[in-house]
Amino acid sequence: MTIIDNMKGAFTADEGNYMDKQGNIVYGKLPREKMVNPFSLCRSLTWRQWVYFLVGYAAWTMDGYDFHSVSLSISNLAIYYGRPREEISTSITLTLMFRTLGAISFGIAGDMYGRKYPLIINLLFISVLQLATAYCTTFAAFLGVRTLFGIGMGGIWGLAASMSLENMPTESRGLFSGILQQGYALGYLIAALFNLTIVPKSPHSFKSLFFIGAGLTVLVALVRFMFPESEQYRRDKDLGKSGNHTKAFIEEAKIMLKTHWPRLAYACLLLTVMNCMSHGSMDMYPTFLQQTKGLSQEQASIATIIAKSGAIIGGSICSYYSQYWGRRAIIIGTCVIAACLIPFWVLPQTFTLLSIGGFLLFAMVQGAWGVVPIHLAELSPPAFRAVFPGLAYQIGNLFAAPIAQVISVASEHVHIVKDGVTRPDYGKVLAITMTFVFIAVAIVTAAGKEERGSHFHLSKRAGATTTAEGKIVDGSKSLESGVEK
Repeated sequence: MTIIDNMKGAFTADEGNYMDKQGNIVYGKLPREKMVNPFSLCRSLTWRQWVYFLVGYAAWTMDGYDFHSVSLSISNLAIYYGRPREEISTSITLTLMFRTLGAISFGIAGDMYGRKYPLIINLLFISVLQLATAYCTTFAAFLGVRTLFGIGMGGIWGLAASMSLENMPTESRGLFSGILQQGYALGYLIAALFNLTIVPKSPHSFKSLFFIGAGLTVLVALVRFMFPESEQYRRDKDLGKSGNHTKAFIEEAKIMLKTHWPRLAYACLLLTVMNCMSHGSMDMYPTFLQQTKGLSQEQASIATIIAKSGAIIGGSICSYYSQYWGRRAIIIGTCVIAACLIPFWVLPQTFTLLSIGGFLLFAMVQGAWGVVPIHLAELSPPAFRAVFPGLAYQIGNLFAAPIAQVISVASEHVHIVKDGVTRPDYGKVLAITMTFVFIAVAIVTAAGKEERGSHFHLSKRAGATTTAEGKIVDGSKSLESGVEK
């Protein structure tokens, strides 16, 4: 099918490859789920499904908390290290750039050995580095720790999303994909609340954010330790004892890359523009409110909390409807609405109107992002649902990494006068940048495919389809049958 056909299919009864209820990869019209009341979907889950989801959600929430601890503290860090704000934002760029290494290493471990222990190790790793961030006494050490921190952060999303969604009923995945993804916004919300209430009163000032984050991340790791592996890995629990497992995994990975490299390239492109959309609109938002609009740190924190609340609501609602309307249609629709909301986001001068504009725009940005976990899981080769989406996500992060710094540097060179004070014009730079980004996301999304309704939880784990001699008997067949028509 051509790109034009793909674009037409975004709003019609699309066709594509997907795994049916018997676990076979088939080609045909994508199943359109009957709309089910979201409260009924919640009641239908078993306690075990809730536990898998909530721990994955908590892990991703802490990832968001840990990342935003720096963006919330840019002004304080600039004073602490005696550096301009644009240099402090370099740490955000480095964190984003090195998350790819974490996605590869922890993603491979998650697909090869299971979700449980790779996630626990990943959480403990970022907890140690969060603590180390608070004890950095030089700017060079701070940058080094945040670089390593990026490696740890890179593994969380793929492991958390794969564990949460593979244990979820197919008809519930749209709703819970959106809720899961908003753990990132919730992480910011928690960090912003602590920044507003604890940091001003703490003798440790902004460092208290990092102390709290380290403790909460360890707590999530301990909870994950208390319940078993995902069903897919319990079914094949004896596989890891085979000496052929590693060899079989490597062979299947080679076949996957050979067969699905165009899809991986597309996913990386999609996640690049998606990450530009989220980081471009959100990372410098508190700085925009303080430096351009003249809000106090407290007002900026409250306005951002309101905006992030919109993100949580918008992400959950939009992703729920993607189960019926389609993954791509929802992403495109939210981008169009978001582009129309840009003036209401950057032009207001009062706290109230800025908060409303932020709420609405962030609802659309995360409305699109709420679809991403399930969209990537369905596009992924079934046996590689930790490393494939995680790698695409973090490669996208890598290419989108400079956007916060570019916005910061550009804004510091464009000025406005407000109340007799010359200020950097973050608003103009944000408006121009995000207009192009929203258009890019809509075009790239429309040009791709989707596999809505795929029963990927029925697949075997990577390396499971081997003979006693270590030869792949089904894995290559199932992988090759997934080639796009």
